[in-house]
Amino acid sequence: MTAEELPTYKAISPGRQALRRLLRHRVVWFCLATIFVLVLMALFAPLIAPYRYDFEDTARYVSVPSKPDSHHWLGTDNLGRDVLSRLIYGSRVSLGVSIVTVLIEVLIGLPLGLIAGYYGGRVDLMLMRLTDVMFAFPDLLLAILLMAILNSGTQPVSPALNVLTLFLALGIVSWPPLARLVRGQAAALRHREFVEAARAIGVPHRQIVWRHILPNLLDAILIQTTQDVAGVIIAEATLSFLGLGVQPPYPSWGRMIFDALSYKETFPLMLIAPCFLLAITVMAFNFLGDALRDALDPRQRGMK
Repeated sequence: MTAEELPTYKAISPGRQALRRLLRHRVVWFCLATIFVLVLMALFAPLIAPYRYDFEDTARYVSVPSKPDSHHWLGTDNLGRDVLSRLIYGSRVSLGVSIVTVLIEVLIGLPLGLIAGYYGGRVDLMLMRLTDVMFAFPDLLLAILLMAILNSGTQPVSPALNVLTLFLALGIVSWPPLARLVRGQAAALRHREFVEAARAIGVPHRQIVWRHILPNLLDAILIQTTQDVAGVIIAEATLSFLGLGVQPPYPSWGRMIFDALSYKETFPLMLIAPCFLLAITVMAFNFLGDALRDALDPRQRGMK
């Protein structure tokens, strides 16, 4: 066989290999389908929902929920509002809060972790002590404290300001794990040969961090933030359940669970529906994060 007749093989990039490993699992398709449906619900809630979230069916306003029928597939709450419509609009709160919170987490945790990991020394010591202080407080209790401080005052808080304080509170308590992860990865990379070579030829520190270290951290950041979305959704639902999250009449799954507790025996579907959506959303992001970790783990590349 001559050289011209030898078969040629096209090299597969590491990213494509990781994508193949990721999509090989059926649970990933389930997670992606679930998240896709939730995103559609959030984006097109006014078109999908049968009614507005605050529409009250006066014919059913009898101070108690009503059972499902052809007009209200999941029934109505004690104010005559369609439960299905409020669930659909509630997806906007869960996904919106989680996305904004993760962005705040990245904006705070990523720079702090990069600076601490790359420069080390006293800078690393001070930033990591700050991170340790944040770790000393339970996330939920700290978020409740921040919500109380930010919303303190004699005047009623507007809905927009309430949502803004919710973003800030959850974002502030969410960044320490990412900062510690980035710090550890950056500290390990700063002694690698390609970083030492860039430093030896006079490449500025800022350029080394953003062009040589950060690209090697993207996999870990993607995994961490995907899993953090699930935690933020639970935290938002908990705050809303306690009356500190999104305020009525705008729906939140956590608030809907709280309102349904009074009718859990007579109208169980009113409680089951938001609990099911909350559980399946959290499971989808958690399983997707685990699958991403398995697919992007460098130790597994080339093993399959």
